[in-house]
Amino acid sequence: MRQRLLLILTPHPDDAEFYAGGTIARFISEGVKAIIVIATDGRCGSFNHTSEDLIHLRADEAVRAARVLGAEPPILLGHHDMELDKLPPGFLREQFIRLIRKFQPDVVITEDPFAPNEVHPDHRAVAWAASDAIFSASLPLVHPEHLQEGLHPHFTPEKYFYSESPTGANKVVDITLTMQTKLDALSEHKTQVTFMVDEVKRQASQAGLNLEHLLGTAFEDPNLAIAWALKEAARQVGQTIGVEYGEAFRYVRFHPLVESLLIQT
Repeated sequence: MRQRLLLILTPHPDDAEFYAGGTIARFISEGVKAIIVIATDGRCGSFNHTSEDLIHLRADEAVRAARVLGAEPPILLGHHDMELDKLPPGFLREQFIRLIRKFQPDVVITEDPFAPNEVHPDHRAVAWAASDAIFSASLPLVHPEHLQEGLHPHFTPEKYFYSESPTGANKVVDITLTMQTKLDALSEHKTQVTFMVDEVKRQASQAGLNLEHLLGTAFEDPNLAIAWALKEAARQVGQTIGVEYGEAFRYVRFHPLVESLLIQT
């Protein structure tokens, strides 16, 4: 019997773990093979490193994080961080279509193109390219040259779309048993975790807030700070279905007509 396969299409080296790490780890624990695709090299996400150093650091961190999750070594597309919108129209979509046809996934996890208030251009670019690719990968006349390479059209039956503000979420995954794996994997992204905490500190200082006075020593260790924030967010999501920790997604399977017929049967 063929092993089920999960394909994760993300903009940056830490996004899979940050937004869906618990869900990915849960799929893997249930025997699903997981492959993470990372569109950019993450070279812009630091106050302390040069871009040249950061490219190599973030690639190494992504490999270690995937290993902690139990996923395959990540596929690094290597596009310039913060410049996905400068790619030729349709270029990233074709890359995603190619990967979907190559791996024939049962499940895809990616950015939600309909997420409100998404400020990051790379997130928006991946969201639309991935969503379009998922839809069109099953159409044989879209990039028919793929057939000459032995890549056949493929329909992915399960789609999990994540976002910063999952207001359109209709599915919550219980990650109580994999929350720690999510945090352990994310902690491997040391440069990004430090960058995220430094950014919060800088904004708090500009706003005239004393984080140490308000939160004590919570932000002294970047990993502890991120773990605290993610646990609080996952706890709130989990409460909606009565579990300790959860991750929320907009979950899509089939065409609405097919879904209505499934309900009737």
